[in-house]
Amino acid sequence: MALKITNLLASAAIVLAGTGAAQAQNVLNVVSGGSENMVDYVTDYLGPLFEEQNPGWTVKIVGTGAGDAGSQTIMEKLVAQSGNDAWDTDVVVVTQLKAGEMVTDGLLQAYVGDIATGKLATRDTAKVALGTNVEGYVMPMFHSQTAIAYNPDVVANPPKSFDELKAWTAEHPGAFGYNGIKNGMSGVAFTTGWMYAYAGNTDQLMNGPYDPELKAGWDKALTELKAFNENVTFTPGNAGTLDMMNRGEIVMGPVWVDMFYTWQADGRLNPNLKLLLPEPGMPGQPYYYAIPAKAANAEAARKFIELATSPDVQAEGIVKRFNWYPGIDAQHVESTLDKATWDKLFTDVTPADLAAKGKPFPLGPFFDDIREAYEVKVSN
Repeated sequence: MALKITNLLASAAIVLAGTGAAQAQNVLNVVSGGSENMVDYVTDYLGPLFEEQNPGWTVKIVGTGAGDAGSQTIMEKLVAQSGNDAWDTDVVVVTQLKAGEMVTDGLLQAYVGDIATGKLATRDTAKVALGTNVEGYVMPMFHSQTAIAYNPDVVANPPKSFDELKAWTAEHPGAFGYNGIKNGMSGVAFTTGWMYAYAGNTDQLMNGPYDPELKAGWDKALTELKAFNENVTFTPGNAGTLDMMNRGEIVMGPVWVDMFYTWQADGRLNPNLKLLLPEPGMPGQPYYYAIPAKAANAEAARKFIELATSPDVQAEGIVKRFNWYPGIDAQHVESTLDKATWDKLFTDVTPADLAAKGKPFPLGPFFDDIREAYEVKVSN
């Protein structure tokens, strides 16, 4: 009898081990850089939707933190597995800078031509990431964008270009506010937009090649920015700019569009405030979906990204839930959105505005040069 029980237990162990292996083969492992809400998006919405459409699969996601640091952690994880035949990460969500580095280092596989939604993202940032050709290797999860928020009850005819903004702030000192170069990326984006407008060589700043001598020609742009700053109010951060606008302490300033609309939806921001994207433009950035070069579940990863970049999911998940601009081209999402949602996101800053004036951030080394030059020649 004891022998029979032992055999039964051994058989059960084999079955359980086999079941565990089968389940492990049906786990799609996603690792996301970015903010916590990007992890929540997969946990609460996208993952369950994929599981519903693909019975037997479970989506597991781990977040590594926002910005390039979070994506650097993902990159290091892939490098550490480079000698293995199969990697335990199937989908990654990464920044522009790190996506370019991963492509260059052979850590990602080309897949965009194999998914039905691959042709729906044609914006330049779907092909080039801060000067690196990433075409075929990435699909944008969403686009975040900076713009100028303003109070139309006070500013009936807002400045529509950086030239007009310079004149306006001279006439209305203290009414424009931004957070400089250290206290949040909306201020960094405004500074970048200024350099695109006045430093020259804008295409080279965005697309390369890098030339360290280029910064020698920035003195006039930086001197004018320092003079401009004498007429502005400095805010304590991205949220601080919105807070000060809501209290009427400033009437205009650069903001992240998704943050602006989320605050309005939550009742934290004056619903009358509006947005504009000034000439010649301001930067934004996508986060990318990518598939590691030796992902163990590459076929399922392609299905996951195809679902994530479909018009229905981009409309419901990206636009409605988070007020992000879609990763795919906006026209593919319009028919799946109700008019109120479309109008809210695309009336002030239209798809045509985004196409013409939505810029990427500069090439990494130029970006470092701009921030250093601001500290040396504008802050001091």
